[in-house]
Amino acid sequence: MKAIVTGASGGLGLEFAKLLAASKYDLVLVARSADKLEANAALLRANHGVNVESVALDLSKPNVAAELVTRVASCDILINNAGFASNGRFDELDPLRIRDEMMLDVVTLTELTRAYLPGMRARGAGRVMNVASTAAFLPGPFMAVYYACKAYVLSFSQAIAEELRGTGVTVTCLCPGATETGFADRANVKGTLLFRLPKANAASVARAGYDAMMKGRDLEVPGLSNKLVAISPKITPRRMLVWVSRKAVES
Repeated sequence: MKAIVTGASGGLGLEFAKLLAASKYDLVLVARSADKLEANAALLRANHGVNVESVALDLSKPNVAAELVTRVASCDILINNAGFASNGRFDELDPLRIRDEMMLDVVTLTELTRAYLPGMRARGAGRVMNVASTAAFLPGPFMAVYYACKAYVLSFSQAIAEELRGTGVTVTCLCPGATETGFADRANVKGTLLFRLPKANAASVARAGYDAMMKGRDLEVPGLSNKLVAISPKITPRRMLVWVSRKAVES
């Protein structure tokens, strides 16, 4: 059995890979950094005796998803974990960074899911996990693109999970909150209120998502505080929700 994990150079992606390797899945690790990927691949081979292929690709660029599919034709598990965010006023952000963010967080995720689902359906078995965020439940001033992208991932994942009901193929959307990974540095949010508060451990978040995926659940929101965020739009006036969301990430 084979699993593909994107964004596997560290953080949640590496933790997912460890869990899959421990369950004896052969792996394809995908990220931009060839050196980090190969180091992780070597560690997983040594610790678990599985086959691990590292594929260095920048999935934020157009048509790169098709290149991955050409190199890896099928899989039993697909974990779309790669993603990044940008912090700042939307009208002041670099347009090319916005494009790359949307490409990685939305377009590539969608293209890879579309590419690998038919094979899973034909075999009558398969699992997809799309990593979103508690941002999926909220509007996000100063991280408007990221929050909107994650709302797409949540909606998309739950919709196709329903379409695939009864086929043997499941789709799980994982929505963690602030987690100890390299995400905050790349997004320039490390000094914000959201990341000054206690953060989740990447290994525990990955375990929650992995267990939910293996059980075929369509949604996993790990942690009580994150569950409260997920239900907050149902009980909080919209204007207040936007204000609180702004204060959490405003530099």
